[in-house]
Amino acid sequence: MNKTEIMDIIESKKEKLATAADNIWETPELRFATKKSVQEHYKVLEEEDFVIQKGVAGMKHAYIATFGSGKPIIGILGEYDALSNLSQIADLAEEKALKKGANGHGCGHNLLGIGSVAGAIGVKEYLKQTGHSGTIKLFGCPAEEGGCGKSYMAREGVFDDLDLALSWHPGDQTKAWGNTNLAVYHVYYNFHGKAAHAAGSPELGRSALDAAELMNIGVQYLREHIMQEARIHYAYKDAGGTSPNVVQSSTSLFYYVRAPKMEQATEIFERVNKIAQGAALMTETELEIKLDSACLDYIPNQTFTTLMHKNLELLTPLEFSPEEIHYEQNYFDTVPENVKRTLLQQALAEFPEKSIDEIKNIASMPINSELYPLKFTPEAIGSTDVGDVSWVVPTAQVHIACEPHGTSAHSWQWVANGKSSVAHKGILTAGKALALTAIDAFEQPEYLQKAKEEHLATLGGKTYQCGIPSTIQPEE
Repeated sequence: MNKTEIMDIIESKKEKLATAADNIWETPELRFATKKSVQEHYKVLEEEDFVIQKGVAGMKHAYIATFGSGKPIIGILGEYDALSNLSQIADLAEEKALKKGANGHGCGHNLLGIGSVAGAIGVKEYLKQTGHSGTIKLFGCPAEEGGCGKSYMAREGVFDDLDLALSWHPGDQTKAWGNTNLAVYHVYYNFHGKAAHAAGSPELGRSALDAAELMNIGVQYLREHIMQEARIHYAYKDAGGTSPNVVQSSTSLFYYVRAPKMEQATEIFERVNKIAQGAALMTETELEIKLDSACLDYIPNQTFTTLMHKNLELLTPLEFSPEEIHYEQNYFDTVPENVKRTLLQQALAEFPEKSIDEIKNIASMPINSELYPLKFTPEAIGSTDVGDVSWVVPTAQVHIACEPHGTSAHSWQWVANGKSSVAHKGILTAGKALALTAIDAFEQPEYLQKAKEEHLATLGGKTYQCGIPSTIQPEE
């Protein structure tokens, strides 16, 4: 069974997959509370003869869908959680909420999870029709956007029997994922004080709001004295109420502390804790530090990332109709001019062999059809709980351009684009890339051996240690 046949099978599932992704877009759910979203996965996977284990690693809406038997065991990772306050009307090229303050799929996870389903279906058909020994496992992973569902799964040994893990993510460029990601701690800092009348008897109060603000100021001063690659950001979960004539008795801050390596993030996390403790001392308030979740830095396996790049060469340049290009142009028109200039500089750096006119054309594409060169770089951007998986088993990922060029993840543009035919093409392209790479692993076991040797060498004797203590359990 050749690769063209596998791609044709995935293409034949287009309507079913697009419908499932659109339905998930319609019911965006946060963190671990993905009850409706996961049902769309179950529906497709049951129709495709997968055996589904539901409720994995203490999470009601995590699953493992399995087909085949024996070795090797290849895993594909899928996500389906949304983001808060990113509601947006579909197909509208201006920022306008469908429902003010509601959730939205601003990172494309309605596509990500179903694209992974597509890949698993392709591998299933390969195993079924060839009779090749091996197993495909699709992992349904909630709470990537805060919560770190895969970290809990890794902590419970869910990925331990895999020979290889594969994943993908929507993007505005198509490329194999050669860079790493930042390790991160997600932490609540809850201050508890004493309420009092702010004018009549303020001396009787102890302000939790003062404590929170002092903590934030202290962290601002800390920024000068940490490595420049680190990131610290926060949000008020509770500012103590809306009455200024009350000394606020409670506040809650939610912090992300990031750094290239987990040990670096841990050092900064401990310093942030000391600042919070100091703020509590200054205000005579009580402090509760509550770790929500954590995930490690991502380790790209070069052996299989390279194979994924080669399979992307079979799938690119991506093809879009004139209508689709016109549709995406509406979003591209919302991209600031300074960002467009950055796109040009990126294209100049990425495609030195091309003429200046070709490079200008790439930079001005409203939807990017090019395959970007494969590069392995220590540059770390953002965080993902795929990092924990990559410490357990050789892992490779790709980006697929199915979002408006020059726009950012976690943006209204991505939500608006999420039900388009371009988005649906991203599902199919991702599914094909995942399936073809998994089939390479089945047919060329020497690559799996090489990947495992590389993985051990990269770890350098270190072993996986989850950043979430065993006492902490996932919460919806």
